[in-house]
Amino acid sequence: MKDLRDTLRAVVVQAEPVLFDKRACVDRALYLIDEAAEKYRPDLVVFPELFIPGYPFGMNFGFSVGTRDDKNRPDWLRYYRNSAVVPGPETEALAAAAARHHLYLSMGFSERDAVNGTLYNANLIFNPDGTMGPVKRKLKPTGSERVVWGDADRGFFPVTETPWGPLGCLICWESYMPLARMALYEKGVTVYISANTNDNPEWQDAVRHIAREGRCFFINADLFFRKSSYPEGLHEDLSGLPDIVCRGGSCIADPFGHYAAPPLWDCEGFVFAELDMSLAEKAKMELDVCGHYARPDVLRFSFDDR
Repeated sequence: MKDLRDTLRAVVVQAEPVLFDKRACVDRALYLIDEAAEKYRPDLVVFPELFIPGYPFGMNFGFSVGTRDDKNRPDWLRYYRNSAVVPGPETEALAAAAARHHLYLSMGFSERDAVNGTLYNANLIFNPDGTMGPVKRKLKPTGSERVVWGDADRGFFPVTETPWGPLGCLICWESYMPLARMALYEKGVTVYISANTNDNPEWQDAVRHIAREGRCFFINADLFFRKSSYPEGLHEDLSGLPDIVCRGGSCIADPFGHYAAPPLWDCEGFVFAELDMSLAEKAKMELDVCGHYARPDVLRFSFDDR
């Protein structure tokens, strides 16, 4: 492990996206980045999964096994057109914000492929100099997400080298894939970002376990949004959704599995922690799953790093 800068000031933005409106989502993100920068002077700002243009929870776009309902195709088109092409004006605006405040920025968004017609559940890291890292695409959309987003065809496990060590991201249930976690551990991540919509209490057990297993800081960025967030004019009946669709629960866990910042529930807000990076070094004393606590002679692991 290389030398790490002593302290990382990290902010998770738990905020309500403007569903189905990428320009409004970007404007909201820029406002919140400015607010977080003024209030906390962060080194890292993290947004949840699919903040742009929101997570279409409860929608099926007319799909059922073996058939499609064409009356819901306009909803799909609306979401498709509000997914972001990379690079594009949305990423340029976010990159400029990262440079303006000299911080690392992690953003979850629905990516529209620039060539084919496929969407991807994606995450992008912006650097303090205004450059962008590679797009990280979700390996396997979960359940009915597969009618919206395709499997990643590249951008499997990118990491960003920072003064606080390698920073990587897995999206939502990718963190339930043991070998996907191992791929990040193999790259030495000290900061593990999870952009997700896991607002169930059981997910908090995974947060603390993964931090302790990987001996890394786990940045848990979860969405908060309400039924009233859905735009007018959708064809799908969403009347059965609860008033609060996603409760949040964003938090930060340290490499020993303790909360550096406890979960925030049922509201918007910032989750802030000043992280002592020496913990990522101290925690390796008795457990290093890719080093002295590994047995490569009997257990072998490899992954495609395209």
